[in-house]
Amino acid sequence: MLLYVLIGLSLSLAGVAGLQLMYLFYLDRLDKQRKRHVHQLEAECRRLASLLVEAERELKVKTELISVAYPDFEDEEAWADVIEDR
Repeated sequence: MLLYVLIGLSLSLAGVAGLQLMYLFYLDRLDKQRKRHVHQLEAECRRLASLLVEAERELKVKTELISVAYPDFEDEEAWADVIEDR
């Protein structure tokens, strides 16, 4: 009888070890997926940062052109008129 109990105990322990091993593989796969996702997000962030720098540069150039073409034009007053019209 004790032999059957020991066999059952060893099989259940082997089952628990198998579950832990499967869970370890699952966590490893999740870790790889998250690292890949973070890498993609960092690449997208770099791309968007360069687009932002380019857009700010274009905005600065256009603002300078407007200030040269219309020296008496003030941006704050124009926005106040737009807000009042709505």
